[in-house]
Amino acid sequence: MARFDNRRTYKQDLYCRNHNIRAAEVRVIDSDGSMIGIKPIAVAIALAKEQELDLVEISPNAQPPVCKILDYNKYVYEQGKKASEAKKKQAKVTLKELRIKSRIAPHDLDVKVRQIEEFLRKKNQVRFVVVFHGRENQHKDLGIEILNGTAKRLEPLATVDGGLQQLGNRMSMTFVPKIEK
Repeated sequence: MARFDNRRTYKQDLYCRNHNIRAAEVRVIDSDGSMIGIKPIAVAIALAKEQELDLVEISPNAQPPVCKILDYNKYVYEQGKKASEAKKKQAKVTLKELRIKSRIAPHDLDVKVRQIEEFLRKKNQVRFVVVFHGRENQHKDLGIEILNGTAKRLEPLATVDGGLQQLGNRMSMTFVPKIEK
């Protein structure tokens, strides 16, 4: 009785190879990169077996699909390396949030703005939130004044994303660092 292994390895799921290729005809590229031409799948697999390599489907959406004769394990390893290099080069954007009350003193507001400037220099997005408690909710104009003043001060470093947002007893503005050319 055959034993079934439910575990799937990482390499098996990436690309179709050899007998898993479902097309009747494929465009074959040799291991040295030269074009062999369009061949029936059986002939292409036989060519790969002659060289003791695999026939790997590189571009399945092409008409006919493009397959290359190569060492499958080496190819998967190289593709993984390329992916990890691309991931390293991606910019990691984090969102920092600073909350203040609407009754904040001017000096304390200056300290918070300097913190925001520091975050923006480190290429982080910043959400600046003004929180209202109790009767402060009647003076939403103070929150608007604080946020607009902050936006004006941060204009050289950041742009406002989405404008002024109001949700319940909170008002917020999101600052995105400007891209330097």
